[in-house]
Amino acid sequence: MVTINVFLDDYRPCPDGYVLARNIDECITLLDENTVNFLSLDHDLENKKKNGLSLVHYMVEHKLFARHITIHSANAGGGKAMYRYLKKAQQDHMMPSDSTIKLFPMPLNGPKKAQ
Repeated sequence: MVTINVFLDDYRPCPDGYVLARNIDECITLLDENTVNFLSLDHDLENKKKNGLSLVHYMVEHKLFARHITIHSANAGGGKAMYRYLKKAQQDHMMPSDSTIKLFPMPLNGPKKAQ
């Protein structure tokens, strides 16, 4: 497996050194087919039923993790829910205890959609 960094966002531009996932399905495929070192997650996506919180539920259920997970969502409530769910999964030994989980909201940068 290849080691990559993944940036899940349907709006912000992808940072250098990351592979862009525009939706949950793309992110799941990247997690399933690669070793992910850094995973940066947004909550609000175009598909309202498949948001960042549904992704973290899927990740825990299917044991798809990254070494470092950052929730960058500007949605304060959604980002905190994702963070709390992952930390609880860690406390319950449902995900690796050595994975780092950070909540680091990012403002939306500019009017341009991610390419």
